[in-house]
Amino acid sequence: MIKPPELILIYPYLEFAATIQPPVPLTLRTQPIPAPQSSSSLLSAVPRKPQSMPPFWAPSSALSALPLQTNQNSSQELEFVLLGFAHVPTLRPMLATLFLVIFLITLLGNAIIVMLTSLDPGLRSPMYFFLRQLALVELCFSLDVAPRLLVTLLWPGRGVSPTGCALQMLLVLSCVTSECLLLTIMAWDRFLAICRPLRYGAIMSPRLCHLLAATCWLAGVPVALVLTIWLFSFPFCGPRGVRHFLCDIAPLLSLVCADTRVFEASVLAATVLVVMAPFCLISTSYILILVAVLRMPSASGRHKALSTCASHLIVVILFYGTAGVIHSRPKASYSPESKQVVSLSYTMVTPMLNPLIYSLRNKEVKAAFGRVCCGGQGSRLCE
Repeated sequence: MIKPPELILIYPYLEFAATIQPPVPLTLRTQPIPAPQSSSSLLSAVPRKPQSMPPFWAPSSALSALPLQTNQNSSQELEFVLLGFAHVPTLRPMLATLFLVIFLITLLGNAIIVMLTSLDPGLRSPMYFFLRQLALVELCFSLDVAPRLLVTLLWPGRGVSPTGCALQMLLVLSCVTSECLLLTIMAWDRFLAICRPLRYGAIMSPRLCHLLAATCWLAGVPVALVLTIWLFSFPFCGPRGVRHFLCDIAPLLSLVCADTRVFEASVLAATVLVVMAPFCLISTSYILILVAVLRMPSASGRHKALSTCASHLIVVILFYGTAGVIHSRPKASYSPESKQVVSLSYTMVTPMLNPLIYSLRNKEVKAAFGRVCCGGQGSRLCE
């Protein structure tokens, strides 16, 4: 058979193709495609660089540019920065020296009062017993406030942990409450001594004195503990610059980004209970004392009775006139600088003046100082 020329050319290729085996079909293994991850999980896997807080002297635009940070969504505690006297940076060394001198005088004066009323047998009356308790409260007050104030002035911008800030606030509120109650007990003691002299020894027994002192020390702890825990349960927003030299209710409330009306009402109620009510009792006691003194026939008796009350009355006016203003309206529209000056009067100045007021006007304290420090023969020289 004769093949056409076209078939002759492609025939070898057809024979070769017939010899090729058909390909074996391949089976593909299919695996499920993983679901795409969410954007939040992808962002969480990327390491983030922590944002640093600008210093306290940074402009307000830099502070406002920071994202709001709260103590509820932050796993790491953010420190507070006390900005006490930041408006007068050039006066900080001089203020630190002044407050250091005041702190040392406070420690020395109150320690002397505690030593004299504990060692001298002539100062064992209830009046000096409560004076010793007041001196101990002033020592605790100064040791809580003054060291932090000196650190703020000498090392500005140094942070305070929320725990340390809460502890300082707890001690400040406890000392304020104890001092208010002690001043009330001391006024009542003077009322009994002047208006009820025949029954004074029977009423003011040593057992009652120790019970009243323990009540004054312990009564301030529950109030301070409740207010401190309540305040630090609020979220604190933005930079943690506290425009004060200590952790107190008023400056910390300005950093809270929540509704604090119930808390402010509770602070006002506690202030009325702890500060205003004792002040009313003190005023009533001194009104009755004044009426009894004016009825005394002798001028020397009136002078002696008034001299024993004058020192206590000066301390009451200094303390209540400043502490009541600060704590009665914690979120009032006072400037932070004015609040710092008012707070200095009852946290630094009053503890320093108390030993001087009670000792310089009291001949018994001067005589006891001579007996204890100079010996029995040198007491006249020390007086």
